[in-house]
Amino acid sequence: MWWIYALLSAFFAALTAIFAKIGVENVSSNLATAIRTVVILFITWGIVFFNSEHKSLSTITKHSLAFLILSGVATGLSWLFYFKALQLGEVSKVAPVDKLSVALTIILSVIFLHEVVSWKVALGAGLIISGTIVLIYQ
Repeated sequence: MWWIYALLSAFFAALTAIFAKIGVENVSSNLATAIRTVVILFITWGIVFFNSEHKSLSTITKHSLAFLILSGVATGLSWLFYFKALQLGEVSKVAPVDKLSVALTIILSVIFLHEVVSWKVALGAGLIISGTIVLIYQ
């Protein structure tokens, strides 16, 4: 079942790139990111309250909270740089280069989480890295 959610994520990420490229045309990339963030904030908190998940806020440990905050900082920086790249470059090049994050995640998961990577995953990461190099140095 996870792969259905992953495919939906990929589909909406693709739409995000197209919509963002159009939306950032005559808008500061930082302002565009701020607007996008407010929309996401309302949608996600709406879902949390609709599902009554807000009741478990007090059970979050300091450890989890710290890493969720760090994840939020990384997400914010990622979005700021992504929107600036979209403003300056072609979406057909920016979006695939942004997906280098997949290969970087695989590498970091081995280093920090001690995950074991199969040869298929390593090959996929290598192909992503190769594709990124091709896109950057055309």
